[in-house]
Formats: sequence, C-alpha cells, structure tokens
Amino acid sequence: MRRDTFLKSLAALAAGSGLPLAALANGPAVKMMVPANPGGGWDTTGRALGKAMQDAGLVASVAYENKGGAAGALGLAQFVNASKGDPNALMVMGAVMLGGIITGKPPVTLSQATPIARLTSEYNVFVLPANSPFKTMKDVVEAMKKDPGSVKWGGGSRGSTEHIAAAMIAREAGIDASKINYVPFRGGGEATAAILGGNVSIGGSGFSEFAQYIEAGKMRPIAVTSATRLTGKQSKDIPTLKEMGINVEIGNWRGVYAAPGITPAQRKALTDLVLATVKSKSWAEALEKNDWTPAVLTGPAFDEFVDREFASLRAIMVKSGMV
Repeated sequence: MRRDTFLKSLAALAAGSGLPLAALANGPAVKMMVPANPGGGWDTTGRALGKAMQDAGLVASVAYENKGGAAGALGLAQFVNASKGDPNALMVMGAVMLGGIITGKPPVTLSQATPIARLTSEYNVFVLPANSPFKTMKDVVEAMKKDPGSVKWGGGSRGSTEHIAAAMIAREAGIDASKINYVPFRGGGEATAAILGGNVSIGGSGFSEFAQYIEAGKMRPIAVTSATRLTGKQSKDIPTLKEMGINVEIGNWRGVYAAPGITPAQRKALTDLVLATVKSKSWAEALEKNDWTPAVLTGPAFDEFVDREFASLRAIMVKSGMV
C-alpha cells in the first residue's frame, strides 16, 4: 500500500477518534485483545502482528490483554462490552471461536464486533507425549474402539478445530463421538504442559505451537489434518489422516476483528493498517518461523467467508454428534 494512502487512512482514524493527527504521527496506540491464555496460537498471532506493526513504524505502541476461556467467548464478551466505539482496539479470533460459539451459545456473539481481516491458515497436528505407549494414530483409534474413554484427548476449548477433528476421527472409526474423552484447555500453554507431562494421551493444535517440542523430541507427531502433507522442514514427514484411511480434513485460520460501533472510515483505517502490516518484513519472518500460510482476506469477502465458515462448521459438528 502506498504511504500517502496509509497516511490518509490515519487522518480518517484521527478525525473519527477525535484526536489531532499529530497524536497519530507515529501511528495509533493499538489495544490488542487476545481471547486466550498466553502461549497458544492466538497469543502468538496477536503478539506477532503487534510486533510487526511496531517494527514497520505503523503504530506508536501495542498493549496486549489476555482473557482466556470458552473458546474465546469470554474475551469476546469483554472486548464487545468494554471497547465499543474504540477505533484503536483489535481482537484476535479464528475458526476456534466460531466452533465455541456454536457449541456454547454465549450471550455475546461475533456479529456484535467489526470484521477486519483473515490473516493466516494452518492445519492441526496431533502429537503424543515422548513416552507414550502409542506409536501411531492407528494405535490411538484401536484403543478408542475398545474403550473410548481410555484415550484422553487434550487441546483447545470445546468446539476448537482439534476437538472437532477428534470427533470426526471417532465417527470415521465407527465410535460414538459423544463418548470421546476430550479435555479442553484455556490456552495453548496449558495444553502443551499437559502433553509434556503425560497428563493426556494425545494432543492437538496448530503445528506452530508444537514445533519446538517436536524438534526437541519431547513430542511425537503422528498426523496432520491437511489434505496433503505439509511442506515445512519439520512438518513434511508427518502423515495425513487421509493417507491412513481416515477421511478427515479440517483447517484452522486466524484473523482480527475491531470493536463494535466504529465508523466506516475507522474500519477502513484499521483494515489499511493490517494490510500494511502483513506486507512488512517482520510479518514475513513470523510466517516463516511459525509455518503459517498467508491467507489475507478483507472487506465483504471476509464477512462472507466467516458466514460460510459458521455454516460449514455447524454442519460438521452436527454430523459428528457434537451439537
């Protein structure tokens, strides 16, 4: 994006927020809501986005707030209630939040906030603790067939993509998905600790969250939820569920929303800010480091994508016996 175009957007942001342009000479002071505990994918995404904004000189500062629980619904509620009309507030969100809203039916919904952009996509990887008696996903499925409750799945909140994938795997194996033993965690850090400590039988999340532990030999990856194998240096050797004869494919994506009640000009300014950020060197480095696939989508196309995702995830969850 041309610099003069971005400066015009900043001017609109200043006018809409009642601040003089001089106060935004180095960009706005952004407030980033991360609706999850530290250490997970949303936390990593929000902080990488904020860092890229600052590294590119697009914002004066970024303040982060973590509020985990209920697949992001607790953070969403706080964001909607406390940030109304704030032109500098952003919230990280994604497919997990949609799944949580479908299962949890919270009083505050995503439609009350303002869509800005989809940022990235990635697939889930399932891992075993290093000392697990299981060696493959086939071992896990066979144990579930004997006793579904004997296998303890660990991952994000109820309705997360790894929860949905676990239910889909059970259904494909002829197992009652409602009987799987799924343990939800409020953040990726908690889930990671449970896997490393052997407190769950199998864990799932985005590859980026487990990469360092896979590299260190502390987790053993056994499957990814993509249609074909991933292409990263560490992830390229992980088999897909489909190649194991388990017809399950489900992707994860992450994006950002703005506060309720902002003006069209303020929404455009925030969209332009995000679009400028994702073209920065710092963001490119974050993509490579975390093995994220860029999947930028804004405007009406993003609005329509979210609507389609709600419908698609609801259909999958109904079919898998989750709702």
